[in-house]
Amino acid sequence: MTRKALQRFYIGLIFVFLYAPIITLVILSFNDSRTRAKWGGFTLKWYGSLFQSEDIMWALFNTLSIALISALVATVIGTIACVAIMRMKKTSRAVVTGITNIPMLNAEIVTGISLMLLFISMGIKFGYGTILLSHITFNIPYVILCIMPKMRQLNPSTYEAARDLGAGPVYGFFKVVLPDLLPGIIAGFLMAFTMSLDDFIITHFTKGPGVHTLSTKIYSEVRKGIKPEMYALSTLIFVSVLLLLLLINRLPSGDVRKKQVHKDI
Repeated sequence: MTRKALQRFYIGLIFVFLYAPIITLVILSFNDSRTRAKWGGFTLKWYGSLFQSEDIMWALFNTLSIALISALVATVIGTIACVAIMRMKKTSRAVVTGITNIPMLNAEIVTGISLMLLFISMGIKFGYGTILLSHITFNIPYVILCIMPKMRQLNPSTYEAARDLGAGPVYGFFKVVLPDLLPGIIAGFLMAFTMSLDDFIITHFTKGPGVHTLSTKIYSEVRKGIKPEMYALSTLIFVSVLLLLLLINRLPSGDVRKKQVHKDI
C-alpha cells in the first residue's frame, strides 16, 4: 500500500471508532424491538414514549437548566476573576493562576467527595441547589482558562485612552474591554455549558434523593436495563449538537465580518 492509501485507511479507521457507536445508537432508537439483539422493524414510538415519560423530561429539564444557569454564573464570575488577576503583580498573578488550574487537574471524584463533605458540614440539604453550586464551582476554572488568553492580548492603552476621553470605569469596560474579550467569554460559556451537561461524578455525589440529571438517570436505568427511550433522547441530543455546529461553521468569521463592515462603511 502507498503512503497516501495508508493515510486514508488510518483516517477512515479513526472515523469508524468515533462514529460507529453513535450510528448504532441512532439505528437502535428506531428499532421496534426492545432487545438490542435483533431488528424488529422501523418505528417512531420510542420518540413518542420519550416525551410522555415524566421522569425523563424532568431529568432533561434539570440537566439543561443547571447547565445554562451554572454556565452563565460561572462566566460572569470567571470574567470578573480574569480582570482582577490581570491587575495583580506578576508573582501574585502566577500563584493565583496556578491555584485556579488545580481543580482542572484534580480527579473529579476528589472534587465530588470534597463538595459532598462541605455541604454535609454546613448542613445544606442535598438537591437541585447543591448540584447547581457544584457545577458553578468546577466550571469557573474552565471559563478563566478560556478568557485569560484574550485578556493577555488586550492593549491597556486603549482603555486608558477611553478613560482620558471621559469614559467611566464601567462604561469603558463595556465599550472597550468587553468587545475584545467577547470571543473568549463565548468560548468559556460554551465550555462551561458542555462540561455541566456532560458531568456525572460530581453530580452523583452532590444530588439529593429523587433529583436526577440525564447522566444520573441513565446510570440508575443501567441496573434495570436501559430503556429504548434513552436511545431516542441521545439521538435528539446528538442531532441538536450537530445542527448547532453546522450553523456555527456557516457563520462568517471575525475577519470576514470586519471586512464586510469596512466595505459597508
